[in-house]
Amino acid sequence: MNNTNNITASFGTLYHPKCALVFYETKGSNNEVYVEHFDMDKNGSPINAHPLTVREANVLAKALQTEKDKDKAFLKSNGILPTNILNINPNADRGAVLWYTKAQKRQLYFVNGLDIPNGTAYVPPMVWYASKNSLWVLALTSDRRPTEKTPLYYAPFFNIYEDGRVCMGSVSINIKNSASIEEFTGAWEDYFFNSYFSHLLGSNSPIKGNCVSLWKDLIGTGKPFPKEVLKKHNKTVKNLL
Repeated sequence: MNNTNNITASFGTLYHPKCALVFYETKGSNNEVYVEHFDMDKNGSPINAHPLTVREANVLAKALQTEKDKDKAFLKSNGILPTNILNINPNADRGAVLWYTKAQKRQLYFVNGLDIPNGTAYVPPMVWYASKNSLWVLALTSDRRPTEKTPLYYAPFFNIYEDGRVCMGSVSINIKNSASIEEFTGAWEDYFFNSYFSHLLGSNSPIKGNCVSLWKDLIGTGKPFPKEVLKKHNKTVKNLL
């Protein structure tokens, strides 16, 4: 997909330089370390050099511990675990989440070449599987919470490979190590729906019929998604665990 939308919710906090530390080390067999603390002026230039004090060292230790705690918070829930979460691997490096969403109305975007107007439309229930850098989506025919044996269907969208993996194109993915489960799933859903659908991947249509005609008929009409057009995939939910 091509991401041309400005998602202001992903903006981070602006940090300003407050101080700097310089570590000095003697040469030889008995290395000794000396730490000098600098304050920063309004232009970000170091001033007021002095030896690191105990108070300043404690502030530094607290900041390092806070950063360490952020990594431990990856994929933790902000409260009670959301009921749409099916499976979590909270590993900071290989973390992944499997979740589902019910049929819902979403804002959708399409490149001009498809001749489909941007607008809102109902999308089917979906199963999502995401790591920090990759996303897979497949469709369901029911809003009921899926089980391991629930059959999956091809997601009726553009920019998706036959195995369900989404081609994110130029979308810049930025999932933080401190992301909660709610932030993680919400970010991936926003990445997916706030990007422009552009083309089909593979030789077959992901639905029974013409995908362009389907979305032309649904955009802006308020019609429920016609689940009868979904094509069955060879995967079940268990294959994604």
